Amino acid sequence: MSRRLVVYTRTFDCPYWERAKAFLEAHHIPYHMIYIDQDAQAKRQVLQWTGMEIVPTLVIAEENSLEPFFPPAPLADDQSPHGVDRGTLFSEPSDRRLEIFLRRHGIMK
Repeated sequence: MSRRLVVYTRTFDCPYWERAKAFLEAHHIPYHMIYIDQDAQAKRQVLQWTGMEIVPTLVIAEENSLEPFFPPAPLADDQSPHGVDRGTLFSEPSDRRLEIFLRRHGIMK
């Protein structure tokens, strides 16, 4: 089945999202964007996955879904989700780690 990148972010400035967005656009990576400050369910979902309103939270989903195609790896006790590749979910990745994440899932060639 085909997969896609779903990005959970906010409508206002966020340096982590701006960096990730520049990377995605420079590499012509398509993505579906959801604003957690405009969608209460999306906000609850990000809180459930990460324990905080962290953006961007990037998800590898099936083509018609907004959720990870496989449950994300759990965080260790007291582990921050910042920069942690959880398999199908990644919050605030560096450009290099984002590239690895996208290539692993066939989103980036």
